[in-house]
Amino acid sequence: MKNINLIRLILLITLLVSCKSNNATHSHDAEGGHSHQHDTGSPVNYFGNYSLVNEDYGTNTVVTVNSNTRTMVTNALPNHKTGAFPNSGNPNSISAQNKTYSFPINPKYSGKAQWVREPGIALNGVKFEPGTAEVVVCDTGENYRVEAFQDLIDLGLDFNHAHVQPTGAYHYHGSPTSVIENSDTGQDLVHVGFAHDGFPMYYSKSGAYKPSYKLLDGNREGEDCTYTARETIDVSVGGHHDGTYGSDFEYIEGYGDLDECNGINIDGQYMYLVTNEFPYVSRCLMGEFEQEERRGPQNGGGRSRQGQKPRATDIIKQMDANKDGKLSKTEAKGSLADDFSEVDVNNDGFISKEELEKKQKQNRQGRQGGRPQGNRN
Repeated sequence: MKNINLIRLILLITLLVSCKSNNATHSHDAEGGHSHQHDTGSPVNYFGNYSLVNEDYGTNTVVTVNSNTRTMVTNALPNHKTGAFPNSGNPNSISAQNKTYSFPINPKYSGKAQWVREPGIALNGVKFEPGTAEVVVCDTGENYRVEAFQDLIDLGLDFNHAHVQPTGAYHYHGSPTSVIENSDTGQDLVHVGFAHDGFPMYYSKSGAYKPSYKLLDGNREGEDCTYTARETIDVSVGGHHDGTYGSDFEYIEGYGDLDECNGINIDGQYMYLVTNEFPYVSRCLMGEFEQEERRGPQNGGGRSRQGQKPRATDIIKQMDANKDGKLSKTEAKGSLADDFSEVDVNNDGFISKEELEKKQKQNRQGRQGGRPQGNRN
């Protein structure tokens, strides 16, 4: 009888310890890191209160939810392994940030695409920032914004499609591989973050939802082009649109499953998809949000002015060294210098805005009326 009572006592103690340990769930990453999601149950409900604390990587992200707002306080350190930084393509080191983000609990869909540099934040507090600050500049006036995923420039991206800004901020340019692995519940759609307008961000493991962007036909324009970072290199922008630059793509409604902001309505819920194809992460938002800055294209993520022929006013402003509102032979560069006498129709030794506009109009009409269809690809 004493042995039976002893066994019952041991079982009771084991049950009590087990129940107490279930008050918080714990997960180990591939590197043995120990992260905590407190009082959320298993699997983690990232739509409720949660915290991600990883001692190995220094992660500290706490999310609290009230009736109107989801508030994230984070040091923006990832809770997973990263590539080595600095590296040959990225000279920066990851460092803690001090960030507080607020997302509306009940997002309001406007249907009006608004460009945004930073569309949202991953569940671990690391931001999504799909665009880059890298620009190829041509003497003929074209500016081409370089994409993160291309073969022209090594930007030092790691296996999470991320790298580091000079501020030390680690950020994702595309699908956050480790976040997807850590948040995978076995379903096709994996919750990876929240957009600034409050709508959730997901990744489809099967790639079931396709973006509605395609590469442009035809060839790029631009002569005497350079890219400058730690050194200046000559770049040939000629050739077909291959995805090296953001302006290589155009949005075609209905071409894929997703709208121009890489969003879709599934079972009555609007959401954004992070995809393995351009735009990778949304470049615009469809819901209401507070826009902190408005640099860049304002056309809802479609084709921007980057890569298109600039206005005559912009060309003159760029080349006009003495700021007299016109270009002399010594100020003109590239093909404009070669064609100076042709553009200077009144032969006064200067190119005016009106003369340049007239030349541009003639060039446009010539391309539209005389380009053989066989040259389009």
